Amino acid sequence: MARIKYITSGESHGQALTGVIEGLPSGLEILVERINDELKRRQKGYGRGGRMKIESDRVNILSGLRWGKTLGSPLCLQIINKDWENWKQGMSNDVADLGSIEPVTRPRPGHADLSGALKYNHRDIRNVLERSSARETAMRVALGGVAKQFLAEFGVMIGSYVIRIGGVEFKPLDESLIELYNKAEESEVRCADKSVSEQMKAAIDKAKEQGDTLGGAFIVFVIGLPVGIGSHIQWDRKIDGRLAQAIIGIQAVKAVEFGLGAKVAELSGSQVMDEIFYDETDGYYRKTNNAGGIEGGMTNGMPLIIRAVMKPIPTLRKPLSSVDIITKEAFKAAYERSDVCAVPACAVIAEAMTALVLADGFMEKFGGDSMEETKRNYDGYINTILQLKK
Repeated sequence: MARIKYITSGESHGQALTGVIEGLPSGLEILVERINDELKRRQKGYGRGGRMKIESDRVNILSGLRWGKTLGSPLCLQIINKDWENWKQGMSNDVADLGSIEPVTRPRPGHADLSGALKYNHRDIRNVLERSSARETAMRVALGGVAKQFLAEFGVMIGSYVIRIGGVEFKPLDESLIELYNKAEESEVRCADKSVSEQMKAAIDKAKEQGDTLGGAFIVFVIGLPVGIGSHIQWDRKIDGRLAQAIIGIQAVKAVEFGLGAKVAELSGSQVMDEIFYDETDGYYRKTNNAGGIEGGMTNGMPLIIRAVMKPIPTLRKPLSSVDIITKEAFKAAYERSDVCAVPACAVIAEAMTALVLADGFMEKFGGDSMEETKRNYDGYINTILQLKK
């Protein structure tokens, strides 16, 4: 069974972030600038912190690519951390630099700090916060940029837009997903409504003045998916389960829903289910998409709709109470440079994770060692589906 696997490595202030993705067919054209465009999208957003002024992320592909096309071997990507220049001693590999930087001993509520220090037996929380930092997601976005280019070969498009920041909510009307996406790309908060965008920015400004942070919610959508990605056969093959794990695994994401999501608890079955219709031209079709494009753990041909919720970033300028892990004395938690709001960036990261899961699902379904073979398998399946619709 052909599958796509990936792994990331690197610390927030280390020399670089690296990532390896394995399982891509040979002959896939990869445009590095498209990956860099995704990295730029991640770095944008009203309410981002000072780190974004230091870094200007660009990817280097170190292996697996020749003359712009994949070889079928693992693709290795690298993003250099510019801030490494300021941390050569503090994040040095050399034991000679031991003790050159004061240890971090005050865990921040809401972070991995305390649990990580206890689990891995650290007396310096920097050993935890460097890897748990959302800086790591830059590489996930780069890997997702590769997956997006693979999926685009099959007419699949992934986008997102923000629907809430703090107490300010955007409720889409009758606009298409593409229209919402295009408008969101013009907004500093990735909201498709200019008026609501200004209200969101005002809420972020207020939180910043108060030394506080804001979370929010966003929609990720996918159009162009065929029926049958994923499977009902086993729990771990269900595509919604795989997507949920990938997105909930993004730092600060606390909830994931598909289609109507939690709202189904309020409705009757007749209000929730997407009725099936048929005509000779289009075959089977639905008038609603309450399921969000997934039924029984498989894509059903409708647009995939994912809603995710991000908590407020736990690093606050007005620090919360904590306890020093060495002295056990009560202190105010340490402040690390951070964002006021990163919901727009989180939506871009969720796009990347969605792309990686779906690319894996495509290879699981269609296989192939080369793009030509994968496309033949895909075309054969689509033709079979078309015949079954008649």
